Amino acid sequence: MPVLYGSYRSRATRNLWLAGEIGLELELRQVWQAYRLDKPDAPDAPFNTRSRGFLSLSPMGAIPVLVDGDLVLAESLAINLYLARRYGGDLGPRDEAENALMTQWTLFAATAMEGPGLAIQNVHTYGRADSEAGRGEIADKVEALGRPLRVLEGHLGRDGHMVGGRFTVADINVAEILRYAQSHEPLLAEYPAVDGWLRACQARPAFRAMWDRRAAEPMWL
Repeated sequence: MPVLYGSYRSRATRNLWLAGEIGLELELRQVWQAYRLDKPDAPDAPFNTRSRGFLSLSPMGAIPVLVDGDLVLAESLAINLYLARRYGGDLGPRDEAENALMTQWTLFAATAMEGPGLAIQNVHTYGRADSEAGRGEIADKVEALGRPLRVLEGHLGRDGHMVGGRFTVADINVAEILRYAQSHEPLLAEYPAVDGWLRACQARPAFRAMWDRRAAEPMWL
């Protein structure tokens, strides 16, 4: 059985959502981010991203990490692409062209949207959205997202899904990245095809089950 080291309140949500979609038995071994612990370096601290045993798997000290047989794989998006190819059936690529397109859209989202989206989420998370500086930062990141969102709007308006006219790992990867920017509600109202597609992705039972487990996991220890 593949083993995933991570937590629900991390980018492992991408992998856990995919596993739920394909019915993959994936053993989750809890790894807390060090910043969520009061004393992560204490001898009795829970297993976390500074723990020596975890750093032997992930020298960067980042979650998630997948162990599948002899394979040790970091980076949540790469993990999803691998799991979809190996275990995912129609959620994975049907041929090399689809494989290339799934990789393309995954990298597109990671490079063009994740940074600005995370910045928007952080402004809201840390209570700065109503400050002048926070509003300015949001406006700047919304502008940065304009071009990639226009690309997505045109693509989804034509095809309905990221690849192959069906729900695939590419939808999961892009949706999970775009989720960060959802905290700024006016943004997606300008892109109805993107908004409708994202809402449909997040209405899927596997996403809802993952999200409920994420909500149940404490933020701090």
